[in-house]
Amino acid sequence: MPYFNPGKALILAGIVLVAAGTLLTLMGRFPFLGHLPGDLKLNLGKNTTFYFPFTTSIVLSVLLSLIVSFLRR
Repeated sequence: MPYFNPGKALILAGIVLVAAGTLLTLMGRFPFLGHLPGDLKLNLGKNTTFYFPFTTSIVLSVLLSLIVSFLRR
């Protein structure tokens, strides 16, 4: 029975954080990310804007699922 290894979990968490930071840094270089049809942008007031990248989230989820399923084979 496998046991929980906190060292490996911390390494994995660090890799995930670095990947997320890299993606956020490079997101401005890809003009299609965050600007797909279906992404919600609501101007709630003079200085308040609510933005939720709904379609972008779905596309990234599908891509990451395909990558993970490919790597598991």
